[in-house]
Amino acid sequence: MARSRVDKRLAELADRLKRLRADMEVAEEQCLHFDALADDARLRSLVSETPASERHYKNAFRRAETMNTYRARLREEIHHLEQKQDELLDRFYSDG
Repeated sequence: MARSRVDKRLAELADRLKRLRADMEVAEEQCLHFDALADDARLRSLVSETPASERHYKNAFRRAETMNTYRARLREEIHHLEQKQDELLDRFYSDG
C-alpha cells in the first residue's frame, strides 16, 4: 500500500477513534446513571412489593442493560480500530 494511502487511512481511523471515544465517555456516564436508577427501582420494588413497582424495576433494568450492551459494543469497536491502526502504523514505518 502506498505511503500516502496508509497516511490517509491512519487519519481517517484517528478521526473515527476520536468520535468513538467521545461516545464512550457519554455512554460511561449514562451507564452509571441507568445502573443507579435500576438499583433504586429494585430497592423500591422490594420494599413496596407492588406489581407497578416491579414493572418499573424491570423497565429500568432493561434500559440499564441496553446501555451496558451499547457501551460494550463501543469498546469492541474501539479495540478493533486500535488494532487496525497498529497494523497500519507497522506498515507505514516498515515502508518508510
